[in-house]
Amino acid sequence: MSQPNRPKLSRQMGLMALTATGVCSMLGASINVVPFMIQRNVPGIGPYVLSAFAFAAIPAIFAALAYAILSSAMPRAGGSYIYVSRGLNPYLGFVASFSQWFGLSIVIGVIAYICIPFLRDLSSALGWEDLSTTLEIPLIRVSLALFLIWFFVWINIRGAKSYESILLPMMFLMFALGAIVIVAGFTFNSQDFMTALKAKENRIFQPTSVAFDWRIFLSASALLFSSFIGFDSISQAGSEAKNPTKSLPKAILLAVFSVGVFYFLFTAAVYHTIPWSFVAAEAAQKDISAPGLLSYVLPTEWGVAILMGASIALINDLPAMLLSVSRLMFAWAEDGIFPSFIARIHPQKQTPYIALVVAGLMASLGVLGAHFAGDFFLGIDIMVTSMMVNFLLICIALITLPKINPLLAGQISVLKNRRLQLWIGWLGTLFLIGFIIMHTSKDLTGEVTHWFIHSTLIWLIVMDLASCLFFIKWSKFRQNGPEGHERFKVLPEE
Repeated sequence: MSQPNRPKLSRQMGLMALTATGVCSMLGASINVVPFMIQRNVPGIGPYVLSAFAFAAIPAIFAALAYAILSSAMPRAGGSYIYVSRGLNPYLGFVASFSQWFGLSIVIGVIAYICIPFLRDLSSALGWEDLSTTLEIPLIRVSLALFLIWFFVWINIRGAKSYESILLPMMFLMFALGAIVIVAGFTFNSQDFMTALKAKENRIFQPTSVAFDWRIFLSASALLFSSFIGFDSISQAGSEAKNPTKSLPKAILLAVFSVGVFYFLFTAAVYHTIPWSFVAAEAAQKDISAPGLLSYVLPTEWGVAILMGASIALINDLPAMLLSVSRLMFAWAEDGIFPSFIARIHPQKQTPYIALVVAGLMASLGVLGAHFAGDFFLGIDIMVTSMMVNFLLICIALITLPKINPLLAGQISVLKNRRLQLWIGWLGTLFLIGFIIMHTSKDLTGEVTHWFIHSTLIWLIVMDLASCLFFIKWSKFRQNGPEGHERFKVLPEE
């Protein structure tokens, strides 16, 4: 619980910083890798990637609307935990947020790890072959990934100004360089690609076709759902937002719709020039990305620019995601679920520095996991499962809040029409249940070719352990009588 006369989080983040937090959490590997590597991970999706992406947007939009509504009533650090613990059930609040925390912690490490090959390719494109070769050394790759994580831990600890000074310029540069992909993709066409392929590699590629399959389409949609994960990071900064009842909902919706449009145009542009069957053939043999695919038709300087954009997009994921997972731990510590020292706030910087250090340690484990697993899609699969569960419980909390906590329900300041809220909550719930079934069934029935087990089973094991932790703490709350439960009925102190 909050203690008197202690340092507090400071409301310094404006609308732009909050939106950037969501945008930078959403863009990264999702935009440059997932829409193309999906041809390997979901064989047979073929030309239906864009349709699957559009379908994947439906539950994400409902979840984003639910987040926006709840954020206006409960603007506190650790948003998702607060929304579900106060609007549904304390244990389910912990499940929603721990699931989110676990998935994002793993992916932070994965993203840091896959940043290095992009930097390697950028070095090669610039003619820095010695540096490119050095970046292929496993120890160097792991060390640099760890450096990136701890650099952004330090940036976050320094406070909102340092955070914004890094995030905002990188976000604008990322959009500008990503726009080159969109322009180039729609400037060239598949015939240009065929000509370039013949000239560069003396290859003749014959495009193929594939029949539409609903099961494959739904499996791909469930995986492409990962493209929309990240806007939730905005809500975690609820205690640091200026004018939070208005800025949090606005930032969430701005992030979702701007990234959604950008992502769709980006993917459509690449597939406009590169035949899907070539993408599928290449993905079956090696890891591929948007810059690598477009390198066939682009001048060298354009190729360097989009490689730089891809690298920035990946790196930009890190500070925003570290902010997100640290605020979840902060909120648990505030409620007494985690040790209270994790909620300590730096007396000068007004940041939860202990929580950030723990977030850095978890992300470091993610780096090592990515290195030894040898398949970054394992981390993405875990994140998708984790976030689907999180979004599902958020939608349910929107439905139950007026009954469970009418006082907080009365604080909602956006989309206040109850009938509309129920439509958003129920449709989001139904879509997300369907997506969870699709994703987990594909995972559990798929063949595991590496040493690790299915991502769903990993998630279940971790959540079982986390549940044990919660109920140990819950038993202590019960010993304190009704007062021990009061913290779960009101918002934490500012």
